[in-house]
Amino acid sequence: MNPLISSLMPELDLQTLMPLFMSVGGGIFLLLLNVGRGFSKSLSVAIAGLILAFSVLWIAFYNPPTDSIGDFLTDGASLSGQLFIALASLLLLLLALSKEKFSEFETPEFYPLYLFMVAGFLLMVSTDHLLLILLGLESASLAMCVLMAINHKSTGIEAAIKYFTMSVLAGVFFVLGVALLYLLTGHLDLSAVGDGLRSVFFHHEPKVLPLFFIALACMLGALGFKVSLVPFHTWMPDIYEGNSPVFAGFISIVPKMAGLVVILRVLYAFMNTESFAIENLYTALIALTITIPNAMALLQKDVKRMMAYSSISHTGFALACVLQGAGALFSYWLLFLITNIGAFAILWIITNQEDARQDGYAYPYERFNGLIQTKPLLAILSAIFLCSLAGIPPFSMFWGKVLVLEQVIGQHQVFLPIVMVLNSAVSAVYYLRLLVAMFFKAPSANPPIAANATPAIYAVSTAMAFLCAFSVFVLQFYLNSNQA
Repeated sequence: MNPLISSLMPELDLQTLMPLFMSVGGGIFLLLLNVGRGFSKSLSVAIAGLILAFSVLWIAFYNPPTDSIGDFLTDGASLSGQLFIALASLLLLLLALSKEKFSEFETPEFYPLYLFMVAGFLLMVSTDHLLLILLGLESASLAMCVLMAINHKSTGIEAAIKYFTMSVLAGVFFVLGVALLYLLTGHLDLSAVGDGLRSVFFHHEPKVLPLFFIALACMLGALGFKVSLVPFHTWMPDIYEGNSPVFAGFISIVPKMAGLVVILRVLYAFMNTESFAIENLYTALIALTITIPNAMALLQKDVKRMMAYSSISHTGFALACVLQGAGALFSYWLLFLITNIGAFAILWIITNQEDARQDGYAYPYERFNGLIQTKPLLAILSAIFLCSLAGIPPFSMFWGKVLVLEQVIGQHQVFLPIVMVLNSAVSAVYYLRLLVAMFFKAPSANPPIAANATPAIYAVSTAMAFLCAFSVFVLQFYLNSNQA
């Protein structure tokens, strides 16, 4: 066997990578099937959905013998990351079973590329080897660029070009950071990199500190793009605007989950070296990531752009968990996953053929005026998701923010909890603004209709609303299952 392959995969347990193999194999199978049999959207969704559902069950019930097998990890971060990626991808794929026809979901290439993209993100969270992380990052990013471009809208093409450009820059930064870490330590797996950095600093080797901080800046820049860390967030609102609510929902959850797990591993390797400087830099970035998008969301007139800035701010809360340890990170992201999928499902329900003919998907606040009178069920579901995003009890994000604040305060932080509480109050303004439009304003001349609704979409949105309202039990079940 090739020495590089044997070093990456000694005594590899194939069960560890089964979800990854299923996604790649399923994507290849769908490509061949669509060529030989002809394209059928319902069949493609069914096959891709079965593959993702089986992946969810496999990850949920897989009991690994150790925390790592070669450079592939089976620890809590890896399994939780894979589970959330597969689960969110499955739920969002079900939204493709819409009543109206939209070009991106009527394209045969969409479903194989979707599975390839999921496979890339699964690889990112399954390993701490920097070359494998880069492989997952680039394969997922390339597939995502193509999926953005095939919706045949001018804003979609623009979004794809912007994402591709930023992704290339992020890839360059990541490669440079990897090269510098290899120069400093002689290793490419993050566990050995961490030991190497501590050894280098212990022996006070000259010229190490500048290279160390350049490597840190490159890694944070590359991964900051993936999770929309300020100041690497500017692409996010335009990407949301250029894509359907389904794909915007995917971008708000899945790539960030993968990026958060990798940031967790990278910071763990970098800590205990110049940890004081790293902690202060990272605290400042978190505060900016929570605050600046919150202020920008107040100025938005389109609901989807508001959701874009909102999701960046929520990423800041999750990043605070990364700095203080991963205790609340996955609990917070699970609750965010439930809420955000439901919110974007509502936007997808009211999307119609007129939206398909426009250059982009637009959801101005005025479109939702008087929704309680025209579509009371949609208004009630929307209210649940908006109250959750605002952190109003007893809905899901309230418990998420409580967990994050508890963890940050437990680490004797003062600055970040103040920033979080103040920004939570600010965020309530733009969420309640939409609630006021739906419940207290007269219906618009062209009120939204559930033109795109199907039983599958209603089932996803209603299930997410139910889980959102009773999230304390979801959270308790997740925490208990992790302790078992």
